Amino acid sequence: MYVRRVELADFRSYERVAVDLDPGVSVLVGQNGMGKTNLVEALGYVATLDSHRVATDAPLVRAGAASAVIRCAVVHEGRELLVEMEIVPGKANRARLNRSPARRAREVLGALRMVLFAPEDLELVRGDPAERRRYLDDLLVARQPRYAGVRADYDRVVKQRNALLRTAYLTRKVGGTRGTDLSTLAVWDRHLAHHGAELLAGRLELVSALGPHLTKAYDAVAAGRSAAAIAYASVLGDGLPPDRPALEQALLAALEQRRPAEIERGVTLAGPHRDELTLALGDLPAKGYASHGESWSFALALRLAAYDLLRSDGIEPVLVLDDVFAELDTGRRDRLAALVSDAAQLLVTCAVPEDVPARLHGARYDVTNGSVTRAA
Repeated sequence: MYVRRVELADFRSYERVAVDLDPGVSVLVGQNGMGKTNLVEALGYVATLDSHRVATDAPLVRAGAASAVIRCAVVHEGRELLVEMEIVPGKANRARLNRSPARRAREVLGALRMVLFAPEDLELVRGDPAERRRYLDDLLVARQPRYAGVRADYDRVVKQRNALLRTAYLTRKVGGTRGTDLSTLAVWDRHLAHHGAELLAGRLELVSALGPHLTKAYDAVAAGRSAAAIAYASVLGDGLPPDRPALEQALLAALEQRRPAEIERGVTLAGPHRDELTLALGDLPAKGYASHGESWSFALALRLAAYDLLRSDGIEPVLVLDDVFAELDTGRRDRLAALVSDAAQLLVTCAVPEDVPARLHGARYDVTNGSVTRAA
């Protein structure tokens, strides 16, 4: 799989830009703030319907414009697919596949499989559990796009259930004489357990498959200085099998057990949205114990493990390294270059070409404010 062409209209700093790309290595060179990351962020949006930099769509639209458009021609197994996304802040985004409207934007998921490593990924190690849950769920969708629907259904149920609990909590807090009707809570419990079991089983299967790739990737990047491992920590306990009916019953029991505390606090306390992906280096947790270099290596290993897992599934994703090499020492740079040099398509961004190892010097694109030019 590779991106043959990407066109942007009113996306971030770009009013209009079109870039033709080839398989193999492409290096985007430009000073900070010139738009290198904006370009790969647009590709990432097509792949995940999300930005790795911001939580909302509004910053993706160029100042003064009403919407942004991304067009992406993807070649896979000799066939080309045109994906078009229109981003309209505050409204549902619109998508087209080969110029035919999609009923829902998430129907484009799977058209472009991409793994992106960026400076923000340091939060996978040092940040909140939500960052690691997002990593798992994005990879889950990349492997099996149907999980986008599971994820959306689960999020909707949690939102509705939280709203009900929150209303009851606020009523009591202001001294309301009539309690909020919680009779429908049992209905939401069943929905949450059903969708939550599906999501949880998918995560458990994913972590089991991902673990060996993570250990191998960290060993390669860090030159065997320590052993990296991941594990899934659920509010239901450890050692859970990915048995969907059993997980559904366990979730129902957990919700019933936590019901008094949920009513007291006004929030849902059991489900995959409360779970954690734990990261370890040797016998110690990576968070709080890993050095800056070890944290970088771990974050990079998480992305490389995702890339290797997708390849082992028969999926050849596009690999993007956004401003990565400037943060690595010479040894890590060379080892990373050796690991990724055979990618079907590798996009590298950098401020100066010297940051990129010689074996990755492919096609070069100079990025200035609002334009991208292929070097001769």
